[in-house]
Amino acid sequence: MDKLYNVTDAFTMVHPLTLIKGKNARVWDDNDRSYIDFVGGIGVLNFGHCNSHIVDAIIHQAQSLIHYAYNAAAHQPYQTFMPRLCELVPISGELAGMLTNCGAEATENAIKIARMKTGRTGVIAFDGGFHGRTLAAVNLNGKVAPYKRGLGALASGVYHIPFPSPDNNISDEQAIDALQRLFVVETDIDNIGAIIVEPVQGEGGFQLLSPTFAQYLRKFCDEQGMLLIMDEIQSGYGRTGTPFAFTHLGIEPDLILLGKSIAGGLPLGAVIGKASVVNGLPKGSLGGTYSGNPVACAAANATLDIMEADDVWQSAKHYAQTIETTISQWQQEGISPWLFGLTGIGAMRGIELRHPEHDVHPSVMAQVLTKARERGLLLMPSGQHRHIIRLLPPLTIEPDTLKEGLDILKEVLIALPYGLPVV
Repeated sequence: MDKLYNVTDAFTMVHPLTLIKGKNARVWDDNDRSYIDFVGGIGVLNFGHCNSHIVDAIIHQAQSLIHYAYNAAAHQPYQTFMPRLCELVPISGELAGMLTNCGAEATENAIKIARMKTGRTGVIAFDGGFHGRTLAAVNLNGKVAPYKRGLGALASGVYHIPFPSPDNNISDEQAIDALQRLFVVETDIDNIGAIIVEPVQGEGGFQLLSPTFAQYLRKFCDEQGMLLIMDEIQSGYGRTGTPFAFTHLGIEPDLILLGKSIAGGLPLGAVIGKASVVNGLPKGSLGGTYSGNPVACAAANATLDIMEADDVWQSAKHYAQTIETTISQWQQEGISPWLFGLTGIGAMRGIELRHPEHDVHPSVMAQVLTKARERGLLLMPSGQHRHIIRLLPPLTIEPDTLKEGLDILKEVLIALPYGLPVV
């Protein structure tokens, strides 16, 4: 990044652009060049850039009350939004929750809730998982570089096991064996208060958690008095084609974490769960100055309005079907040996780049990102080896724009070398 802007060089910038505006699935840079956006602010814009209904709600709220800390005095946007959100979340029984500034803060508060409610400090997380960059959240991430590099020793009590998925080579049995090993080698089972997992990993490569393993986890947590926390910060709010991804797994968590698309682009997160878990905590133990800001809550209410309309789900269905049909067709055509296939489920899909002879190669994704951008398409990598393209256009993307973006991607994949690229 240009030092002229005085921004730390600790940022890694995927695309060397300066954007000035966006509308639904397109953005424009400071040279007024248009790009089709398959990044969506890294999963924040499920309903598009500058959705008119959300923009109107923001403007209206900003003209009446921009901020008040809910810890000091209640405000109406928060009080309107929370019951609607609890009604939307398909967890049985009475629900309660809190709003946060972002997904990472939701993670932090969920861990606090688990500790206070169970009296245990240990947490089990998963290889490849991502739960935020704050100090407690980063310890849950199932990847050292770049998130934990240089931080030294982190707080104890976090344990990782493999993530079983139909999208990788990890079986239920391997994950169960690793879980049981923890209690033989690493820690007393009575030290663990919660298990946190993404129903579909985001940073990990859009991999779906094995439904049968999820059902095992639910039973295991019930038997051991642990809380099951589902991190839906990226997979929630329609990203998989349903409001929440955990419904694909046939279980209900105790707590669900939300963020990213919850407020149409404004900073907001949430912890929602069973009232028996979220209530009865020490007074003053939860909260925050900006958590549940009135303008963000107004945007979140408008986002719920969009989710209540049938047309957005029809659009998401069309998007999911188009991706599945298109990638299948490309594979039949044999457009590139690097096109391994799709990961994920529904509308939350990744395209895995893996050569049958050479496996993955670090320069392939860099070439794909650059060549796609030069043609007017913005993409985002994921996966342990940055070899999976995570597709994050808005669910409201116009069919013609979706086709145009996929046509560009096809051109880029066709141009990839058949053997190892020159580094």
